[in-house]
Amino acid sequence: MKDNQFDKFGGLKIVLSRGTGFFRVEKVGRRWWFITPEGHGFLSLGVNHIDSSALKYSDNLHAWREKYGDEETFLKKAVHRDLAEWGFNTVGWAQEVVVRGRTHTPIWRHDQYHWAGLPYCHLLPFTEIEMWNNYPRFPDVFSAEFEEWCDYTARASCADMADDPYLIGYFYSDVPAWGAHRTGLHWAGRLDLGKPEGQAELKRLAARYYQVIHDAIRRYDKNHLLLGDRYNGQALLPEIVLEAMAPTVDVLSIQHFPPLDPFLEKMPRWHEITGKPVINADCAFPMRTGGRVHAGGIATQAERGRLYAEWAEKCFRLPFFIGWHWCAYIENTCRCAGLKDRFDQPYGDAIRPMHAFNKRVYEVAGQ
Repeated sequence: MKDNQFDKFGGLKIVLSRGTGFFRVEKVGRRWWFITPEGHGFLSLGVNHIDSSALKYSDNLHAWREKYGDEETFLKKAVHRDLAEWGFNTVGWAQEVVVRGRTHTPIWRHDQYHWAGLPYCHLLPFTEIEMWNNYPRFPDVFSAEFEEWCDYTARASCADMADDPYLIGYFYSDVPAWGAHRTGLHWAGRLDLGKPEGQAELKRLAARYYQVIHDAIRRYDKNHLLLGDRYNGQALLPEIVLEAMAPTVDVLSIQHFPPLDPFLEKMPRWHEITGKPVINADCAFPMRTGGRVHAGGIATQAERGRLYAEWAEKCFRLPFFIGWHWCAYIENTCRCAGLKDRFDQPYGDAIRPMHAFNKRVYEVAGQ
């Protein structure tokens, strides 16, 4: 497709709807879409975990200093250029893991998204209930303290972002433990989910959690989408939690890594329960590289790119699937899923088939 077929946000002009000045979701005909601020259909092709510190180790610091030297230059010269050239149109969740079992790098500031110059999603850290977190804290969601924390978390970001047309919406927790957590410290562990009263209590707890977060965001931002928790589709995900989430969230965000057959099998049910369009908020095909060893069974970069194109096509053929976000941008010593190596060199064999698919995603979606 030619560049003049898209609006300035990346929306396909032939998919027409009402422009409101902000991103929203709508079912147009038989297919769900993100709708750009100008009123055109948009499918989100994102890259996650964009962290300049991946280029600041002692052995690769020279690449950072020679090419960029400051964050604004990096985001304009590398991130914007690379994503646009590779056919990606969204900055996904930008924080990156650097130590397993602990928190990620700091959330991006508003000016960083501005420098990157693409539609973006922002994560609001309301809770510390991630499945990967070795030190989780499951708050009393009925307490005044939880309300106060959510209000602070929302106003700290939303007050500045509320009028930004490039913001797609807000994520909440990354792979929250709505089922079990390996530490044993989790909401479901306090309840007998084998009994109706236990299930009813979990649903009541989840409904309160989502309502408090919804109200906190809407107090400061009435314009942008609520993308909700980034659920782990490969873990226990109680349907009663999805039922409780549905009234206050706009998009169902699922993270699902290979094997992806179960993702295709389960998505229709998740969509049926919630009535929401679905995105795969984090996915990659990792392989053994100079960074962290990964037993993914993938031998070449070309295979990574081929698998991306194959599985993204299967997903975007579903009329309720509207986004795929890749993990991650630059490889660091903790993960091996980057599109560039630790010395800022693109993995061309992976990127070429990904780019080819990204160019025809709207054709795959039936346009």
